[in-house]
Amino acid sequence: MNIALIAHDNKKKMMINFTTAYELILLNHQLYATGTTGKRIMEETNLKVTRFQSGPLGGDQQIGAEIANNRMDVVIFLRDSLTAQPHEPDIQALIRLCDVHMIPVATNIATAEILIRALERGDLDWRERVKERG
Repeated sequence: MNIALIAHDNKKKMMINFTTAYELILLNHQLYATGTTGKRIMEETNLKVTRFQSGPLGGDQQIGAEIANNRMDVVIFLRDSLTAQPHEPDIQALIRLCDVHMIPVATNIATAEILIRALERGDLDWRERVKERG
């Protein structure tokens, strides 16, 4: 499955901890991330990540395009809801696209852990059938 990993600056360490903890599960999937998040994940784990631009520079929109074209299966977006983001409209658009295209999305670590466990169990295999129908 194609998994997008995004983390705001104050959540990047949490994303590193998450990807480290679930590295064995994530190794079985294609990973995508916004710029700095992807770089940090690759520096601190053995995971290979395809990187898009940084979120504020269009990375959120690039991931949104993948969602709109049915090429993303899961989004884990660790958001910092307490800090104003200059690209908030892009963030909202990304979340909206997940809703419109029925892409499971986690915006906090608790939901991210639920999604990763569901992925491990095969609960999200229905995404493969959706992609086949394209």
